Amino acid sequence: MVSRRGVLVGGAVVVAGLFGRPASAEGPAVDPFTLGIASGDPTPDGFVIWTRLAVSPMAEDGLGGMADRAYEVWWQVAHDEHFTRLAASGMSWAEPSWAHSVHVEPRGLEPGREYFYRFGVDRWTSPTGRTRTAPSRATLPTSLELAFLSCAQYEHGFFTGYRRIAESEPELIVHLGDYVYEYAAGVYNAPSGNVRDHAGPETQTLADYRQRFAQYKLDPDLQAAHAVAPWAVVFDDHEVDNNWAGPVPERPNPRFERRRTAAMRAYWENMPLRNARQPRGTVLPLHRRVRWGQLATFHLLDTRQYRDDQGCGDGYRDCPAASDPARSILGAAQEKWLLEGLRRSGATWDVLAQQVFFAQRDRDPGPVLSTSQDAWDGYAASRRRVVQGWLDAKVRNAVVLTGDVHAHWAADVKLDFADPHAPVVGSELICTSLTTGGDGADSDPATHPFLGHNKHLRFYNGQRGYVRATVTPAELSADFMTLPYVHRAGAPAQRKAGFVIADGVPGLQRRYLRPFAGPQSLSPQDQADHTVWAETERP
Repeated sequence: MVSRRGVLVGGAVVVAGLFGRPASAEGPAVDPFTLGIASGDPTPDGFVIWTRLAVSPMAEDGLGGMADRAYEVWWQVAHDEHFTRLAASGMSWAEPSWAHSVHVEPRGLEPGREYFYRFGVDRWTSPTGRTRTAPSRATLPTSLELAFLSCAQYEHGFFTGYRRIAESEPELIVHLGDYVYEYAAGVYNAPSGNVRDHAGPETQTLADYRQRFAQYKLDPDLQAAHAVAPWAVVFDDHEVDNNWAGPVPERPNPRFERRRTAAMRAYWENMPLRNARQPRGTVLPLHRRVRWGQLATFHLLDTRQYRDDQGCGDGYRDCPAASDPARSILGAAQEKWLLEGLRRSGATWDVLAQQVFFAQRDRDPGPVLSTSQDAWDGYAASRRRVVQGWLDAKVRNAVVLTGDVHAHWAADVKLDFADPHAPVVGSELICTSLTTGGDGADSDPATHPFLGHNKHLRFYNGQRGYVRATVTPAELSADFMTLPYVHRAGAPAQRKAGFVIADGVPGLQRRYLRPFAGPQSLSPQDQADHTVWAETERP
């Protein structure tokens, strides 16, 4: 079987009469697959495959230079990368009203296996993507390899992290938000300076958002990550507006409803989401589940659309509203949906994939509780209901995946963070930003001021990167991957730290690495070139 890396270097080729028809003179004159392809939301019998036609992707009207008409697009799903054994095929329409995006949902495929897919319009064929179906819900897979990430600010660095994720060949990629950023060029600057500029103004209109997504999707490293595995995506704030909360923008904006409507539409148009997720006005029904057999259930949450406004502003505050039981970060309906799903899951691992810091982070080492009001700390009663819900449901292993904060963190979760003797009842893995903040800096976790008086916080690192994880029936292991720089392309990915969560044992166990000597017959140089790393507990 070809490596997934073999599908990352595709391009448009001329294919005339693929379905027994001659190439049409009315088709695009140049390659319309400039924005790549993607897949997502796998089920045991299918997935969604995506593309968007754009011959001039940076056109200011957001329509990618396409004519104001529908295009007939063919698609294929095959068992092999050469498409000699088709599993499914058909036709779809790329409509101008949806920016000529295509969302196809093949059905009737075999569970738990890889497939290849591509699109074509007239004489043009897209690059090939590789994806997979989820395992049957009755099976317990031996393992799942995944990567999760967030916060890819185009101006702050090159998207090498996407390339490194693609090279690691995960089976599933989870994006936790801030896929694009809304700012005009030069407004949001990395400490070391921006390495490239956003095109266009701050995103406000549908044309603005469509152009911004196109600029990001032109990046070859991002296209590589989309082409290698199915994605499960949720948005955070910057896909719309910094720190927005339901109908409330960061700053007063009488046109915010129109802005949200445009942002929701552009997000769906540009992501591998099912047609059932198509937005209705300001609402995009994003919270959903991806099940991986009996091994894992991913509860994909939305902490933006339905939340109450931040009680005391966005920053660190001692805020009485944070403990108000009437307030929610998920909204009452989504909270109910989540708790019911936890009761029904039955999976070995229940994974809450969401956006903002879940565990408590108290900035004040004294008696004052000073926490971030944009995170779950600003909705502490809502958090307590969720944690109590997984305890009542007797969830076997509860794990929260988080983005947003532009640093790697790891935390134990408690029902009552105020009680230092309260038992650990879950775990949280927080990925740093892919680029946001620029290069960042390496750091000794022991020196971070929060860790001394927040004993449940177990790790911190301020570099850029992502998290790579392996889920088995026995354990969930997570490697915090970092890049030493993003101000230029080509950085290597390095494992900064590793944690393990054992089945049935809430909380994080730190894993360290030691070099394994290898065969003594190797020369010293060969030993250095062929270092093998073995995992071990603390020396």
